Amino acid sequence: MKRKILVLDLDETLIHSKNDGCNPRKEPTGTPDFVFRIFCKGRVKRVFVHYRPHVEDFLMVVSQWFELVIYTAGSEDYAAPVIDRLDDGRGIFSQRFYRQHCVPDGFDRTKDLTAVHRDLSSIFIIDNSPSAYKNFKQNAIPIESWYDDPNDTALLDLVPLLDSLRSADDVRKVLAKHRFFERRRESVDSW
Repeated sequence: MKRKILVLDLDETLIHSKNDGCNPRKEPTGTPDFVFRIFCKGRVKRVFVHYRPHVEDFLMVVSQWFELVIYTAGSEDYAAPVIDRLDDGRGIFSQRFYRQHCVPDGFDRTKDLTAVHRDLSSIFIIDNSPSAYKNFKQNAIPIESWYDDPNDTALLDLVPLLDSLRSADDVRKVLAKHRFFERRRESVDSW
């Protein structure tokens, strides 16, 4: 059985960050997991990084099941130190794709999964931004954006679905069934 490729978004999927020079939509609460400095627009800024709850346990489990790839619309000088910290010397990310690898699409940047791997039956992405994977919806697992909820369990909630993808001949078939049951459950819940 070929090993599947799990592509992970970074910002608001695995982490949330802010820097000295921005006013984020939502201000992270609590102490950041780490802080680093970056040179941006002619000055040094501090970046405050907050891990999504359970991200370390999530990465530990899924790295045993899948080849992990990070694909972010963030710049490499910002994202690389964050990914290095998440990896923590374990070598769990086989590839990294940054803003320069995204495809400009109007005001958006889309992610080209075929740049990661040509076989779309064995690759899928978890991302909080539907516009990022709009050309690969059949390979996508949407996740709610995370900013600061310390009780968030979205990553843990995905583990059963991810477990079912490990042995799938074609991940798109499993994800299509999952979407069907999710829509059905939502329509029943709305009655």
